[in-house]
Amino acid sequence: MTDNGTVAATDTVADADHDLVIRIDGQQPLSAETVAAVAVVCGQAEDRGGPGVVRVEVSGSPEGPRPHDLKVGLVNKWERILRRLERSGMTTVAIATGDCGGTALDALLATDYRIARPDVRLVFPVEDGATWPGMALYRLSQQTGVARIRRAVLFGRPIEAAEALDLHLVDELADDPAGALAASPELAGVLSSPELAIRRQLMLDATTTSFEEALGSHLAACDRVLRKATAGAAS
Repeated sequence: MTDNGTVAATDTVADADHDLVIRIDGQQPLSAETVAAVAVVCGQAEDRGGPGVVRVEVSGSPEGPRPHDLKVGLVNKWERILRRLERSGMTTVAIATGDCGGTALDALLATDYRIARPDVRLVFPVEDGATWPGMALYRLSQQTGVARIRRAVLFGRPIEAAEALDLHLVDELADDPAGALAASPELAGVLSSPELAIRRQLMLDATTTSFEEALGSHLAACDRVLRKATAGAAS
């Protein structure tokens, strides 16, 4: 947090409910500080090793050209830290407001559950005649299918809130997204389950793993549930 109370490009805090919170301003260019801040939260989530929520607050879209000193090595670090966030042992929830592009969109697409204000837009700035070819394009295609996001990816057409909801890129719209999350104790209970991370991993692996390769992981997860139920019945 800056001295005047505004949120920096990336800011990490802990809220009153002991959730981990990271704030990403997509208006700011990608930086080593952004990567490091997300890495801190990922490390904290791994250290906790139990149920809980990482709240990812995203807003802002790039303005003007990309920095001339941006190197692919930094982009690689950013994509890899997002993958680490995406595979976190804690559940990740995005809170999105206004235009979300650049790093804000990248982070949103790596979360498990997404709540957005009705004014949200997923933005794909065009520079030098094309959109940025980062892994956000990969996640969009994986999550929605190529046909439904073709115009956004190829021509930079923003995805408005209602369309984002229809495409399941956001899960719900609310005037107060943080309040909507806090007001749903049933949802909060599901999101804080340590079993959710296992289901997420099985789901993410499904598109790249054969049935034979996947079977062992699914059986192990089933065995975990059955053993837990047996232990509960015996106590």
